[in-house]
Amino acid sequence: MADRVARRNDPERRQRIVDATLDVVAEHGVPGTTHRRIAAAAGVPLGSVTYYFASLEELLTAAFLQLAEQSSAAFGARMAEAIDRASARAAIIDIIAGSVWAEPRTLLLSYELYAFAARHPPVSRVMQRWMNNSRAALERFFDPLTARALDALVEGIGIHNSIDTEPLDREAIRQIVERVAPK
Repeated sequence: MADRVARRNDPERRQRIVDATLDVVAEHGVPGTTHRRIAAAAGVPLGSVTYYFASLEELLTAAFLQLAEQSSAAFGARMAEAIDRASARAAIIDIIAGSVWAEPRTLLLSYELYAFAARHPPVSRVMQRWMNNSRAALERFFDPLTARALDALVEGIGIHNSIDTEPLDREAIRQIVERVAPK
């Protein structure tokens, strides 16, 4: 029997591919994301990408699902610290003004996610799940309609602040949150 070359076990390969996909999307946008770029960014052979994911859409869906879950978990964790309506408002302000949502890479990837979701139903389901998770965290302290408005406010102010020449500061964000969800 001929000696076989032992295959290197790489249990993290699939995850590296998913992580690399988000890096490539952040750098090139969804239209510029290719199997080759992902493979190069992940440091894996091109065939590995297609081994784990049957299509680029399937891979982008997995990557965007990961982004949504991570962002949703960070949002939920900050909201879980709230013990009453006042501390929930403070949490929302932190989410908008801090690093939970306002981190430039997360915002950029979110733009790409929204655009991709508009044309790909499996990803729009990812977005719906993300919104449902955010709203559920907010509904611990606010009625469903207010929770929906606050959810939109979190994303909207973050998006506007990322491109506005005069972004809202923390105090302005606090005032807006208190207008939407008064004491």
